[in-house]
Amino acid sequence: MKNNIFNYALYMLTALSLGGVGGGLLSSCSDMLDTVPQGQFTAEQLDEQSVEGLMASAYAGLEAHFFGNNEAFAGPSTNWIFDVRSDDAYKGGGGTGMEENIHLLEVSEINSDNISCKNKWQNNFFAISRVHNAMLAVQAANGIANADELMGELKTLRAWYYFDLIRIFNRIPYFTESENASEKANDEFSREDIFSFIKRDLTEAIGVLPAQKSAAGRITKTTAQAILAKVCAFTGDWQGVNDNAGAVISSGQYSLYANFGDLSKIDHNNGSESIFALQTSTANDNAHINWSNLLNCTYSDGNLYGTGDDFFYGSQNLVNAFRTDPVSGLPLLDGSFNDVNVTEFYDGTLDPRLDFTVGRIGLPWRGYTYTEGWCRAYDTYGEYSNKKAWPAPEEALASWPWGCNSLNFMFIRYADILLLKAEALIETATGSNAATDNGLVEARQLINQVRQRAQNSIDGSYMPIDLDPGKADYYVELYPTDGDGNLLWTKEYARMALRMERRLELALEGNRWFDLVRWGDDYLLNTINTYMQQESALRPYYQGRSISANEIFLPVPLEEIDNSNGLYKQY
Repeated sequence: MKNNIFNYALYMLTALSLGGVGGGLLSSCSDMLDTVPQGQFTAEQLDEQSVEGLMASAYAGLEAHFFGNNEAFAGPSTNWIFDVRSDDAYKGGGGTGMEENIHLLEVSEINSDNISCKNKWQNNFFAISRVHNAMLAVQAANGIANADELMGELKTLRAWYYFDLIRIFNRIPYFTESENASEKANDEFSREDIFSFIKRDLTEAIGVLPAQKSAAGRITKTTAQAILAKVCAFTGDWQGVNDNAGAVISSGQYSLYANFGDLSKIDHNNGSESIFALQTSTANDNAHINWSNLLNCTYSDGNLYGTGDDFFYGSQNLVNAFRTDPVSGLPLLDGSFNDVNVTEFYDGTLDPRLDFTVGRIGLPWRGYTYTEGWCRAYDTYGEYSNKKAWPAPEEALASWPWGCNSLNFMFIRYADILLLKAEALIETATGSNAATDNGLVEARQLINQVRQRAQNSIDGSYMPIDLDPGKADYYVELYPTDGDGNLLWTKEYARMALRMERRLELALEGNRWFDLVRWGDDYLLNTINTYMQQESALRPYYQGRSISANEIFLPVPLEEIDNSNGLYKQY
């Protein structure tokens, strides 16, 4: 297929649906799985360009932006609302009553009529419907030379959408392109069954996908392997994580960006660290910006980004986690990181990734000085506006849509895969420490690779300027690799180091909540309930709040149950 066909389709043809092929559209007991055909195709009419239009429509499901804006805000594909459920973030915005549906998620008041439950559910099933439309087209079209590769891309997308659903909702319906969605109950298959279907799609895709991208943003073999590594991690299949993360690493296609700040640069879109990303653009009247994150643009005193809605703040607990030991330069893994609050008066040592991740009063933000005036509701949410997702103001709009820009959002980046591989090695270690287990040695090397990039990023002159070594004492070191370091690097210590490293490296990228979920109910409940209790001293709306085991997964949306003719049950 010609690259320009796909690129044009990706940005211009996002609403196509297929009718009249392979038995027609899938239908649903509610309207949410039905798509209105925008054109009718016969098999003879399904040529290369029309199929690519449907492929682009399937990819565009990643935008979670179908018929308006609110579904992207309330059920974002970037999953920032689930970071808000974790210990990493506050909802932000103008107050707790603004987008109250997300506030209720933050304080774990979980109800089936919450619009975020509905929008997250519907966005993924809309996207699956588009995938199925494209699958039927590929199967019916004449003379498509790379049909197997196209089906591999579509199976990978379907796996991603179903994976996103099953890690959020306890029980979901599952159906393929050849099945009638209106006949599918959400208790037909167990969670284990659905994970096996997801893995099957990805395994089949890996067998037919090309090693190299035919166009920016296209799914390849390593994309599917990276997704499969994350799926295996969620199910505790550590050998699967090791094999698939290892395959991505050994492919030689990826590397960490030289500076942590490069993650926020548009000119690094689809660069060496990007494995699977939402492709964005300000072309075509901003039709394909990152709608899911649009609420999160900082208020930006001086109208640098426009008067942003200023949602999605880093929590004090997250900011404190970036403290380092002043002697070793290592994270404070014993929990003492939260004994001291990092404020503008803090004079201890810090991991520099903090000031690439959130705004802090008195510190640089893309060459400007971040002040209290950048904070829309300082008294309610404090000062730590999400910074990582925003390029320099010169690369963004200062009018509606606030701060919109063409910075891609990476669903999976290389650092994530390095750390998953390290985690698999730690969890399968049989020796008592790094002196007796080579897996623990390799895991430490991978973690140190990520930390080395953090250390290399301490440069107050790197443009645009985000660090000020004159105002903050940046100090990050690697885990020691010989002598006593080998004896101290036990399986349990390595596990604590790995989990902290994932938190620091991937902060505010939509991973933290899902990490907590997969690390087990007890770990999640202890982490979040301790967090709510401690954080309530700063954020009174946490007072008396807690989370229980039956509130970890979102409930099936009430509207979907009401429209299911008894097929959907609440869990």
